[in-house]
Amino acid sequence: MLSAIGTKFKEAVSSVLPIAMIVLALAFTIAPLNGPTVLLFALSAAVLIFGMTLFTLGSEIAMTPMGEMVGARLSERRSLPFLVVAGFLMGAVITIAEPDLTVLAAQVPAFPNSALIFSVAAGVGLFLVLGLLRIVLRRRLNQMLLVLYAIVFLLAIFADNDFLPVAFDSGGVTTGPITVPFILALGVGVAAVRGGQSAEEDSFGLVALCSIGPILAVLVLAMFFDPASSQYAAETPALLTAWEDVLPALLSAFPHYLREVSLALLPILLVFAIFQIFWLKLPARRLLRMVSGIVYTLAGLCLFLAAVNVGFLPVGYALGGRLAALSANWVIVPLAMLMGFFIVRAEPAVHVLNEQVSEITDGVIGKRTMLYTLSLGVAASLGLAMTRLLTGLSIWYFVLPGYALALGMSFFVPRVFTAIAFDSGGVASGPMTATFLLPFALGAVEALGGNPMADAFGLVAMVAMTPLIAIQVLALIYAIRTRGKVRASVAEPMVEIIDFEW
Repeated sequence: MLSAIGTKFKEAVSSVLPIAMIVLALAFTIAPLNGPTVLLFALSAAVLIFGMTLFTLGSEIAMTPMGEMVGARLSERRSLPFLVVAGFLMGAVITIAEPDLTVLAAQVPAFPNSALIFSVAAGVGLFLVLGLLRIVLRRRLNQMLLVLYAIVFLLAIFADNDFLPVAFDSGGVTTGPITVPFILALGVGVAAVRGGQSAEEDSFGLVALCSIGPILAVLVLAMFFDPASSQYAAETPALLTAWEDVLPALLSAFPHYLREVSLALLPILLVFAIFQIFWLKLPARRLLRMVSGIVYTLAGLCLFLAAVNVGFLPVGYALGGRLAALSANWVIVPLAMLMGFFIVRAEPAVHVLNEQVSEITDGVIGKRTMLYTLSLGVAASLGLAMTRLLTGLSIWYFVLPGYALALGMSFFVPRVFTAIAFDSGGVASGPMTATFLLPFALGAVEALGGNPMADAFGLVAMVAMTPLIAIQVLALIYAIRTRGKVRASVAEPMVEIIDFEW
């Protein structure tokens, strides 16, 4: 156990330290911040490292095995009605408890909070069912994505420009660090029991489809509300001014986020408890190990969310405003790209995805390769987002050609890469994006006198979009080097194929 903790700790340090050093360098040079704020940020970075260590360890011990076992049991029952009902309830209930969705709902007063939360939850539930049915019925992911995104953009034509960025952002925030490990593992479990030649590639794609549901839900919801009320409602994050407030500010956040994480984990634990009582019946020793993993996950996410919300969020907002106020404010583009390259490494769910990809593909797609590819993709997205912010261009000019390119590439790359690519988009746009990069953009927009709803929102969507292209470019390079031969496409069936019945 100690060696595992040590390994996770080294990964967390290498993930958080680069972005912390960049922020501190800016804070002492071209975007100066006061001493208490810098100290709070430094302490938060240290807490973030410990939080990531515990979270990744807990996901490996508990969250991933729980998802795989529940997914396997869903398949073993061979009942499509059971799969549909259970999938919808799991997707909807888990989404309602997602902390990032509550934050987004509070920032958009055009919708009542409950209307937005329940609509998005229904969208995730429906699309989780769609994803599970795709696995058991062996449907190609790229064809489904093409149809679904065509519907998304058709609806988007009729949406107000202020609602459009929020709709695309909602697809990113709902696939957070709590839901991603469980949903990823759920797909692996269902695909493993179903078996067949395409089982490995089909094990990915659930996160991709669950990211589409919220976009459609918000676009439909926007048809019933007045665009004139779509104002940005969040309060401006305040910087600390007194040294004695540093520790109390950080410590006072822990109880709040402990409650949030506990409530967010509760639906997953209830689902697993039901499956354990009626079907799994795991031995006590195995259950005890999983309980320890849940405790690690709970503690890790509590530390993580407290650190990013207390220490990173106000610093992101302040840095964005100071850089945008410079006479040479174009510098915000390369600096944002540099931060984007490193900040994706601090997303907790990214490490879970990389581990899953490496395991499923037997190392064909290495963790380091995935990490660098995602980093390049997010760096590109931040460059585009800051360019949009400075020029005031509509998000249409970015998401339409971006998704068209990503969907077009999906017909020319090995299928397993397409599924991984579209999953990675939802994973990359996690809490670090919502609590540092989005405030960074909001601060810049305020300094420039722009419209936050139209200009700053949409950044999460950009972060979710570019990995789709980056991973598939990696796939094309890999296919050329291996003359198109991918192990996943010629793998032997893992187990006997199981047919489902109504």
